[in-house]
Amino acid sequence: MSNLTVKNVSKIYPGHSANDEPVLALDRVSFHVEDHEFCSVLGHSGCGKTTLLMMMAGFEDASEGQIMVDGKPIGKPTWQRSIVFQDYALFPWMTVQENISFGLEMKKIPLADRKEVIQKNIQLVGLSGFENRYPHQLSGGMKQRVSIARALAVDPKVLLMDEPFAALDAQNRALMQEEMGRILASSDITQRKTMIMVTHSIDEAVILSDRIVVLTRRPGRVKANVIVNLPRPRVEESPEFIALKRQIRDLIHDEFEIEA
Repeated sequence: MSNLTVKNVSKIYPGHSANDEPVLALDRVSFHVEDHEFCSVLGHSGCGKTTLLMMMAGFEDASEGQIMVDGKPIGKPTWQRSIVFQDYALFPWMTVQENISFGLEMKKIPLADRKEVIQKNIQLVGLSGFENRYPHQLSGGMKQRVSIARALAVDPKVLLMDEPFAALDAQNRALMQEEMGRILASSDITQRKTMIMVTHSIDEAVILSDRIVVLTRRPGRVKANVIVNLPRPRVEESPEFIALKRQIRDLIHDEFEIEA
């Protein structure tokens, strides 16, 4: 099992100087992500999405509340909660297979087993034939595929993604959304990871998610927790897809009206 629970989580940042007021970034955020679910956290810039993800990874501590995996409070960062960043974070001196192998070496996985896992994940993300290429020889979309394969290779309980396709151009972003949708549709549900993705893109959230958590403007609070029941692969022109996209868009746009 690998369910994740966010319970009454708040995050307060102190002011930069003694005269500055503390900043409340997140305010009593609560939601639950089921085992094997793909959950997107959606909201305006500055609402605390990435802060929440960093706390899930263990890079930051909550000021109040708890984040738990399988009912146990998370501790320090661990391979059991691997993360994909938007800037790829690949080692430029390593090939594709060496980058994917890095976490496996840290786990002290035997060489023969590493080779099998590496090849499996290279095939999963569609990079067969590029095993010996270096990052500078890859497109942005291919680099992000390597990042995803590296994160999945260590067999984490939870895969965290921080705007994983934001650095890509529109064409490559659409391609990566389609590729991730293919992976989700083709994966055996028992083999799928629990995934949490931070994004600004409504389309991306609807294409990929089983659950969409919409946050308010700062301080981030849960405005809506939407279950997505559309079959995979998602058809963007379908009435159901368009209706759900409109629902999420209205929730986001309503925040502008509140601010005004």
